[in-house]
Amino acid sequence: MKFNKDFLIGAATAAHQVEGNNTNSDFWTLEHLPNSVYREPSLDAVDHYNHYEEDIKMMADAGLTAYRFSIEWARIQPTADTFDEKEIAHYRDVIECCHRNGVTPLVTLHHFSAPKWLISAGGWESEGTIEYFKNYTRRVVTDLGDIIPYVCTLNEANMGLQINRLIAKYMKQAAQAQQSPQDDKPKKDGVQTGLNLENTREKQMQYMIEAGAAFGVSPMEVQTFLNPRTEKGNEIIMRCHDEASKIIKEINPNIRVGITLSLYDYQTVDGGEALAAKLWKEDFLQFLPYTKHNDFVGVQNYTRKICGLDDIVEPDSDAKLTDMGNEYYPEALGNVIRAVAKDWDKEIVVTENGIATTNDADRVAFTKVALEGVQSCIEEGINVTGYMHWSLMDNFEWQLGYRPKFGLIEVDRATQTRTPKESLRFLGSYSSK
Repeated sequence: MKFNKDFLIGAATAAHQVEGNNTNSDFWTLEHLPNSVYREPSLDAVDHYNHYEEDIKMMADAGLTAYRFSIEWARIQPTADTFDEKEIAHYRDVIECCHRNGVTPLVTLHHFSAPKWLISAGGWESEGTIEYFKNYTRRVVTDLGDIIPYVCTLNEANMGLQINRLIAKYMKQAAQAQQSPQDDKPKKDGVQTGLNLENTREKQMQYMIEAGAAFGVSPMEVQTFLNPRTEKGNEIIMRCHDEASKIIKEINPNIRVGITLSLYDYQTVDGGEALAAKLWKEDFLQFLPYTKHNDFVGVQNYTRKICGLDDIVEPDSDAKLTDMGNEYYPEALGNVIRAVAKDWDKEIVVTENGIATTNDADRVAFTKVALEGVQSCIEEGINVTGYMHWSLMDNFEWQLGYRPKFGLIEVDRATQTRTPKESLRFLGSYSSK
């Protein structure tokens, strides 16, 4: 099976997870605290900052036609009052490298990490962040917008809300464990990003105190993009998206603008329809008023969740799980696309889909079923225009460090040697390039 020649087949990365030495960022700060909950610091990562030409060529040689990556705000604007021309030039080089290799760049303006100074100024619960994000967007698109065809403003704008649910679940399980010491420890299942929840309460508290000191605020005022989010914070993030979208179109109306959302395939048993509807509204429907002038929505899906009458039903004891603790269920992607299409009749791009595993044969099998789901959606008349696999390379999975392996390319971090996996070739075989 091959997609038509206009369909974008590609892979995705995030700057902090692959570039290395993102020293002006909030997450770099958090990784290096004495009691950090990060299992290890990112350090050189996979040095994509210096190896991007090799990495993009490897994609192109395998047949891939698109690359979704993020520009690092902390590099572009290391202090609130300065923009770094050298870093802007670096990202122009990356984008031009894509074009030289016949690879369409999909640029994300913000993928979780932000400048350290932004968190000190209130972070993602502060009204001031809207103006900061507007200024950053204007500078990037003014300087680079002439060669960018697609812009994702914010990655997984709904992630903070999903983290709220996860923390509430873990607190409930911890309370139950105190009452019933024989119960198992809390389950691993949670959000579609790398959070380390295997910390003692004492270490978590010390980490928060150290974080507050590092940013010059109280511990409760440390508001990164991956902190639990209030309703006010959620509104601030969506206003950041809305204002950035207007600026992008003002500067270059030809850029296709969208946002990406973390979405689950919510299925139901035993009267779970009301819970599934509630979660879908939280994850997707409530964001639609902010996207009505956008060109596309980015769908990011890794698994399903089964809703019972009052709660999520845990996977069967014999269910196959990924190394992130998610149920292995590649059919979820097609189901999510169909759910999105019920309320969104414009362009849909799969901006993330993949599996954490050290078994590349499982990655190939997962990708095959996921792409069959995409093809079925296209045949049903849904306007799906691209598929970006997460991720291009094994990389830094946030608080979980380098243990989870999502990549189509293996990287020996001691030598930064790249080795393409069979899954890279397999994904490229779907391209009509």
